[in-house]
Amino acid sequence: MSYYSDNQTFPSVIKWLLISNVSIFLLSIFIGEFRVLSLVFGGLWPLQSGNFLPWQLLSYQFIHDANGFTHILFNMLALWMFGSEMERHWGSKRFIFYYILCGIGAGIIHMIVSPLLTANGAYVPTVGASGAIMGVLIGYGFTFPDRPVMMFPFFIPIPAKYFVLIYAGIDLIMGLTNTRSGVAHFAHLGGAATGYILLLTGDRLYSFIQKLFSKKPKRTFSGRSNVVNANWVEKRSNEVSQHIDSNTKSYTVDGEVVTQRQIDEILERISRYGYQNITDKERRILTEVSKKL
Repeated sequence: MSYYSDNQTFPSVIKWLLISNVSIFLLSIFIGEFRVLSLVFGGLWPLQSGNFLPWQLLSYQFIHDANGFTHILFNMLALWMFGSEMERHWGSKRFIFYYILCGIGAGIIHMIVSPLLTANGAYVPTVGASGAIMGVLIGYGFTFPDRPVMMFPFFIPIPAKYFVLIYAGIDLIMGLTNTRSGVAHFAHLGGAATGYILLLTGDRLYSFIQKLFSKKPKRTFSGRSNVVNANWVEKRSNEVSQHIDSNTKSYTVDGEVVTQRQIDEILERISRYGYQNITDKERRILTEVSKKL
């Protein structure tokens, strides 16, 4: 089921991710102090280093090595190419939930596996969005399995389901055989594994978190908001539906005749599409009619 129907080139979350990643990268290039601070406090340090801080599981996803232009270039290109489609399909909230969790999962797997393969190695921070983006690739491959993808460097159309398997296989081989390459291959695999788990269980987890953090809408009085609370109007709308006299043919609202049929149609739209999808005039009608009951 599609949750997002906007066809814009840069959906809102993708735009925000691109801007934030590129901005931090540029600041790291031009401001040396910022580069040092971002690595010390934002990079993902191994537990054994003594520099690990919990928020690094999130912050490291937005930091790229100032000397690795190709790293951020390919990451942002892949994020835009595959992430835009996924955000349009899932919706912005579900996509950012998936993206961030894939990045966190990638970081955790990397912290567990990396010390086992690089014993007595130097303690250096891990940075980059590759793990989260690998999760996006897995999501794309399972959501659009037969969509053709051009794979670098061959540029031969490959179905997405095979593309992500080949990409993950390369990461696995490189991670086992080239442990000193400076590339966090198991972070990539961790992002892929987290993405796969979320594809299987994510709906239930997402619903749980939504309920955990959901709050009842409060009445607002800003210039751009309706003074009438949406929940209150919906409640009064139900009262209109339940108590209105079936023999009453019409009401007069602001000098205009409103029939029972019009009221029923408004209530039906609220039931199917939500209060936010009716017009200001229709809200006014419901409010005035409810006062007359």
